[in-house]
Amino acid sequence: MLRITDAQWELIRNHFPEESYPDDRPGRKPIPARRVLDAVLWILNTGAQWHMLPQCYPNYKTVHRRFQQWCQNEVIRAALTDLANLLREQNAIDESECYIDATFASAKGGGDEIGPTKRGKGVKIMAIVDRHGLPLAVTTHAANHHEVTLVQLTFDFYMIEAKPANLIGDRAYDSDKLDAELRAEGIEMISPHRSNRVRAKTQDGRRLRRYERRWIVERFFAWLQWQRRLLVRWEYHPANFLGFVQLAALCILLKQF
Repeated sequence: MLRITDAQWELIRNHFPEESYPDDRPGRKPIPARRVLDAVLWILNTGAQWHMLPQCYPNYKTVHRRFQQWCQNEVIRAALTDLANLLREQNAIDESECYIDATFASAKGGGDEIGPTKRGKGVKIMAIVDRHGLPLAVTTHAANHHEVTLVQLTFDFYMIEAKPANLIGDRAYDSDKLDAELRAEGIEMISPHRSNRVRAKTQDGRRLRRYERRWIVERFFAWLQWQRRLLVRWEYHPANFLGFVQLAALCILLKQF
């Protein structure tokens, strides 16, 4: 079961606002943010419905409301960004060689940003990880978009200032246009050529050997998929599902402390 330690909570507590009510206000007192976070982590880990939250946690309606507020205000994204930059300052992140990929999650609850595919309706979880497999960008999009078109959108969620010198992906990222766009930003895209490629080859075989380490990003997605709430998108609002994805990435970074 996902739980954060006291030391880990101290690293992120400033990002999670506490609710404050007047002392003379009747009714229940506000629930501490850490208790709400523990409840959301239980939902993330088990994949259970909100109303199945055990009685040892706060009321599920309160937890759901607070979680939606965090997603709308990008609270989790801010905590994720601060942790990534802190790890980089400690030389725990190596962005010189990064990996990009996507995984599919079926969508059962309807809502926006869901796309039809041969596997059914769903979303794509896009991620960029560093050489150690630590997340530097995570985002979600409708599954009917090609991954090449989502690379720049994924960089919109990039969490540290320094861009990767080399970005490694599979054949889905073989695109001369994408290569040129990234090269203009100082990023070298490395990916095997598609079998139906018409134009001349552009990849250096020696640099292409880096592709052999692409298992690093696949391992990251395996870590994510241990969280059952991410296997199927049940959230109607895409921001809420993205919040769960970011929370799972936050837990991965917290384990480095």
